[in-house]
Amino acid sequence: MKNNDNSFFSRPWVMRGTSLVLALFMFFYVNGSFLRQTTRQGNQSALMSDKSQTIKVPLQVSIDSKRYVVTGYPQYVKIKLTGPSALVTTTVNTQNFKVYADLSDLGTGQHRVKLKVSGLNSELTSSIDPETITVNIQSKKTITVPVSVQLSSKTVADGYEVGTAKSSMANVQVSGARSEVAKVAKVVAFVNVPHTATATFTRQVTLQAVDKNGQTLNVVVTPDTLSVTVPITSTKSSSSSDSGSTSGSSSSSSGSSDTETSSATSSRQSSASSQTETRSSSSQSASSSASN
Repeated sequence: MKNNDNSFFSRPWVMRGTSLVLALFMFFYVNGSFLRQTTRQGNQSALMSDKSQTIKVPLQVSIDSKRYVVTGYPQYVKIKLTGPSALVTTTVNTQNFKVYADLSDLGTGQHRVKLKVSGLNSELTSSIDPETITVNIQSKKTITVPVSVQLSSKTVADGYEVGTAKSSMANVQVSGARSEVAKVAKVVAFVNVPHTATATFTRQVTLQAVDKNGQTLNVVVTPDTLSVTVPITSTKSSSSSDSGSTSGSSSSSSGSSDTETSSATSSRQSSASSQTETRSSSSQSASSSASN
């Protein structure tokens, strides 16, 4: 038996088959390891590769807002972010940085200012469009202005009329650049009156500061909204009251006329009786004189 076993493994085809199986095993093992390593490197390369993306962000202005008003700057600017792909994507989604113009050391007048970025990761680079802006700094002014209520129409449903509208506040404050505040002619509370209105109603309206030509000005109104009550009354009840008053007056006049007529009749009757008694007395006196 021992000689037979040795002769079996020593046969050439057995050795060749065993070698082929081992070779195939080593081939797949080595190639599998290479593919896994290549995939990991590809993923790492994708994460570490650079990327650029441009987004629009609000522009912030740094200034003492209690003393000054700034005009002329854009509300939004564009910023291009460049850096590791994953970091750029995260920054774009969170936008945990700001683009601003530092005006804290500037006085009134027109100035050209370079925009800055803060809160951006150090691995990212950025470029802002536009890089510089022109701003106009003016002294701030606040005044008190009465509220003027304007109605869209004074015509409502038949049998009803619009009364005098009343706002919840008589005066409001207007703040802004001195040049703009000087143009304020009035603060308007515009109320839309439905043509089918049949009862008093109240509306919450937005206030607008306008100049003498009715153009809206770039100022801040405080408060910016208030309520306005528009009275709607029926004209039918007043007509009925007028009719009642007229009828009462006519009745009174008629009653007075009847009374006067009765009084006149009584006076005539009294006068006739007096005349009859006088004639009767005269007859009796004449008879007495004849007898004598």
